[in-house]
Amino acid sequence: MAAFPAVSIENLNKRFGTVRALENIEFSIGRGEFFGLLGPNGAGKSTLINCMAGLVLPDSGSIAVMGHDVVTGYRHSRRLLGVVPQELVYDPFFQVREALQFQAGYFGLGKENDDWIEELLVTLHLVDKAETNMRALSGGMKRRVLIAQALVHKPPVVVLDEPTAGVDVDLRASLWRFIQRLHAEGHTILLTTHYLEEAESLCERIAILNHGSAIAVEKKSELLARGICRRLYITARNNIDNIPEQLRDKVQHVQGQSMELRLRRDKDSVVTVLDAIREAGVDIADIRVQEDRLEDVFVQMTGDRNAERA
Repeated sequence: MAAFPAVSIENLNKRFGTVRALENIEFSIGRGEFFGLLGPNGAGKSTLINCMAGLVLPDSGSIAVMGHDVVTGYRHSRRLLGVVPQELVYDPFFQVREALQFQAGYFGLGKENDDWIEELLVTLHLVDKAETNMRALSGGMKRRVLIAQALVHKPPVVVLDEPTAGVDVDLRASLWRFIQRLHAEGHTILLTTHYLEEAESLCERIAILNHGSAIAVEKKSELLARGICRRLYITARNNIDNIPEQLRDKVQHVQGQSMELRLRRDKDSVVTVLDAIREAGVDIADIRVQEDRLEDVFVQMTGDRNAERA
């Protein structure tokens, strides 16, 4: 018998009053996969994660984690799942080590789990904060503790809900090194993020939600192939301002003697555009062509321009 997928979602529906939060969501996440869950604010991502974690009951449909239904088999599914929430939620009465030991106790783990807690403290650079009260930590350190709490029971499926929101560049880089290590060790990772360069760099397959519906569940390469434009970057030796009139609506950015143009793949020939620019007297020193990024495809599909670059 084939192994169950890490996460299986079937015909999931949820409404809050008249608001359709989720409608007929259906996809699965393979074991060991690095999966992205993207969408504009209000698309239903957090509702889906809350249903997965058992914090919200769906109106219909089902979710299973490693074959265990999150409603009828919640004791098993919650042991198999670790969720890093978007919000900085913490108990202000505990020190860091105490918070991790208390979290482990939820899963019936005692002293036998202390070695793993120590490893988490070391890996997430929390050793010197182990005896510090949670209230005294910076936002970035609190984020590290939340990740440690989600992993304290060694779940095979890890859900990261905006894990790098509001953290500095150094912390973001160290967090991703750790998450990539977990993935390499076989953990299934589900990531939601507004930093689409993170998703493009890390995820193997991506689901895009919009207004409660899954408008795409595809391999990253398939999503990127949906791009309708390409970017042409030109560096000139002189006369960059002599861009032909018929090309001015394609110019996205000009700085010094460098220019970025956005061309339609189905209409604009790069060779024809370059010939027109040369005929206008621009002495081209260098060119670079880049196909649409995930951010561009995301905007095309959702109309949302608030996604951020990492």
